[in-house]
Amino acid sequence: MLPDADDLPDLLIDLAVPHEDINTVVGLRRAVTADPGVLRLLTACTEQITGATAAAEDPDEEARFGELAAAAPAALDGYLLVHAFVAALPHARARHRARGVPADVSRHTLADLGRTMALHRRRHGRGGLSAVQAAWLVRHFRGDLYQLGRLQYERARLGERTARAISTAPAGPAGSAAPGRPCLNLHIPDHRGPLTPAACDRSLALAREFFPRHFPEERYEAATCHSWLLDPQLRRYLRADSNIVRFQDRFRPGREDTEPVDATAVQFVFGAPDLPVADLPRRTSVERAVGDHLRSGGHWYLGHGWFPWEG
Repeated sequence: MLPDADDLPDLLIDLAVPHEDINTVVGLRRAVTADPGVLRLLTACTEQITGATAAAEDPDEEARFGELAAAAPAALDGYLLVHAFVAALPHARARHRARGVPADVSRHTLADLGRTMALHRRRHGRGGLSAVQAAWLVRHFRGDLYQLGRLQYERARLGERTARAISTAPAGPAGSAAPGRPCLNLHIPDHRGPLTPAACDRSLALAREFFPRHFPEERYEAATCHSWLLDPQLRRYLRADSNIVRFQDRFRPGREDTEPVDATAVQFVFGAPDLPVADLPRRTSVERAVGDHLRSGGHWYLGHGWFPWEG
């Protein structure tokens, strides 16, 4: 299930695993493969990643990863899940090949493993992956999510409230916007530079070419996005020609949320979710917007948007 120790470093480099983690992952390989109990855990984790034992959109996926990781020896400390994704890599690549996904798209997509490990180290001060992060990465390794330029696109299904918003909107998409219909859920990674209109236009053009070619049997009703970057309160603080406001302008309003996601905004902008609000820097317009709003007693919320998908 795992490549030889001599082959493992090159594979980890392809997955953008941070250099400070490579020797640790390679060194722990024997601890994983030599212990039958750990090997059974690895097998269970890998089958969860590939979908061999997981239901579609399993709401308990995060908990399952947490249970499996907690059962591993303390010496592995979060690295069991890393080895599981390495073991699942041949399955992910085979799925991509079966769809004719270009090698660069496959590589850029699966490299989110290493980027997520780097985030884990920044946030927790140690290597590995958390169960939350593992549940996120299964989208990449099951062939549900693809990195196409500035944005990521997840093959998803319309939820009830989003479908209702689309169905009741004037000049909505032709056809049925019923719950469960296919859509593309856009994600905004924070490692791809500014969210410029030009970068987004290029990404959308790539997606409109990619999905009809590689998933011709799927017809998407809409593109959706669920992000604090769509919180309309940002318009109070940012210029109308700012990248974020112009990104918001692409979307029609979806459902509303009333549960604050302040930690998500702080994490995205400042790199850690639990920084003291009073000490947040004010170096950029976005930093000033996020920090000043929180310091004034406000909260940030997930914004939900959509636009008709043509492609």
